[in-house]
Amino acid sequence: MNELFGTLSDGTPVHRWTLERAGVRVRVLSYGGIVQSVEVPDRHGAVGNVVLGFADLEGYVRHPEPYLGALVGRYANRIAGGRFPLDGVTYALERNNEPNSLHGGERGFDKRVWEVTPVAHGVRLSRVSPHGEEGFPGRLEVSATYTLDEAGALRLAYEAVTDAPTVVNLTNHSYFDLGGTGDPGGHELRLAASRYTPVDADLIPAGGPAEVAGTRFDFREPRKVGGGYDHNFVLDGGVSAAVRTVAELYDPASGRLLTVATTEPGLQLYTGDHLGAPLAPGSGIALETQHFPDSPNRPDFPGTVLRPGEVYRSETVYGFAAR
Repeated sequence: MNELFGTLSDGTPVHRWTLERAGVRVRVLSYGGIVQSVEVPDRHGAVGNVVLGFADLEGYVRHPEPYLGALVGRYANRIAGGRFPLDGVTYALERNNEPNSLHGGERGFDKRVWEVTPVAHGVRLSRVSPHGEEGFPGRLEVSATYTLDEAGALRLAYEAVTDAPTVVNLTNHSYFDLGGTGDPGGHELRLAASRYTPVDADLIPAGGPAEVAGTRFDFREPRKVGGGYDHNFVLDGGVSAAVRTVAELYDPASGRLLTVATTEPGLQLYTGDHLGAPLAPGSGIALETQHFPDSPNRPDFPGTVLRPGEVYRSETVYGFAAR
């Protein structure tokens, strides 16, 4: 189902699409590729929304920084100093998170209106990011296909091609609150990650990956999340051709269980400690599947360079259950 959700100040209409299958209902906006809501039942069958979102378009326009539910790019996460070298040229990006570039710059993919085409059990979002947008090289043709499978899992499949060498790193920035209480700190998290990337004061990776054993970053066995996290976890298995399950988030109170499967090598755990009004700090947990922060400046990290003739592909699946 497609409906008008609102109109931007320049007159551009924004539409909302509703996907429904196997007892799961998802609402997606053409603005920012935003997942506005995901409604799933708890252990008693009561249906509730499990992601943070605003009720109207004005909320997203007035409060862009949380990136609620957004499709983030051209480069998710941080690039140190807003600069990176590629083939002997240093590119300067918009530094919207001083001193760094964050989530694609001042007007990243999260603030663009996407063309939406219906597909079986979902929608395909597409746009062309012109050469030089936010400082990134190359004309990038990008698409993101959101579908619900027969079990009600939300599948996000990204593709991109370029006419010049560039860097690409896409993710979805939904914040989960499986109980709908505004306080998911008691959720239990498991991550298939035996290493993480320590960061400096600007949240840029400092040195190489470190072992999680014996630290507060060890989620290899389920335990309460708490707060104080905005870190990249190095997923066991690295980049994969097919999705594999890398995370489980469970709310003991409601019985809702979220599983995350991906082809990506990293997962950014952000516990929302810096969420501001009208949201409350710590009211949602982001599990951003992606390549590592600052990879364009780190040849020792999995590469994010896309060249002409290649196809960028990434896939993440959010599964929902109750127990």
